[in-house]
Amino acid sequence: MTGNNAAVTKRQPIRTGSVIRFLFLLVLSISMIYPVLWMLTIALSGSGGMFEVPPEWIPHEFHFNNFIEGAKKVEFGHVFLNSLIISLIVTIGQVVSSLFVGYGIARIPFPGRKLWFYLFIGSMMLPSIVSLIPVFFVFAKIGLYNTWWPILLPAFFGNPFFIFLCRQFYSAVPYSYDEAAKIDGANHLQIMTKVIVPMSIPLVVTMIILSFQGSWNEYLQPLVYLQDQKLWPLSVAVASFSGAYGTTWNHFMAVNLLYMLPLLILFFAAQKYFMQGLGSLNNSGLK
Repeated sequence: MTGNNAAVTKRQPIRTGSVIRFLFLLVLSISMIYPVLWMLTIALSGSGGMFEVPPEWIPHEFHFNNFIEGAKKVEFGHVFLNSLIISLIVTIGQVVSSLFVGYGIARIPFPGRKLWFYLFIGSMMLPSIVSLIPVFFVFAKIGLYNTWWPILLPAFFGNPFFIFLCRQFYSAVPYSYDEAAKIDGANHLQIMTKVIVPMSIPLVVTMIILSFQGSWNEYLQPLVYLQDQKLWPLSVAVASFSGAYGTTWNHFMAVNLLYMLPLLILFFAAQKYFMQGLGSLNNSGLK
């Protein structure tokens, strides 16, 4: 009897902790999914659905044509293609250049490599808005204003945060791999592309997701550099929706859902590698 009471007393804190954790996660999940559900409700409602009190979560009549009407107003196909091209090029540029720079700092001994690493770390602390005006004048001076080049070119000089991730991951890889490859006659380029990078696929996928998401959602740079609306990406076109065409909220929410769709597909398709990449970074530690 005494033993049973002790067992119950011992299990009680575990159950209480599980319930509290479950309730906390439930509240957190609802707070995160609520805006998306509300957007979906407005996108499927009529023109007055936005202002109904109390809110009607399931519309009496579903207006699926809101997606078609909203897409027509922003020329969705054209701006979607612009966003896709810009995001793919920026992602390739940032990931590839960051892999090279991160490998160089982590695996190739050269004078001042710690200084370069600290400079990259320091540049992460610098708000992008500080360098926006000087960089704008440079690109305008060389005739690249109102083109995609000011958005695409900086991507091929590395992303400080990605360089930091690569350096941390590669520093944790034992140097015995390099020595074994060197015995077989491999140089640094071969060691990197055939040994080190294949070991870091989760990290590469993580950088691809973060880079594509950042480029897809980038609003300030296209707004500053692109005057021609035919060059606008989806982020700028959607933001200009209400100003140019009036606030038709059901069309606006429908277009925003279409805008979010590629990012959701990318995340869920690569979720496994994304979580592995974050886990491997956590295990590598700061060195």
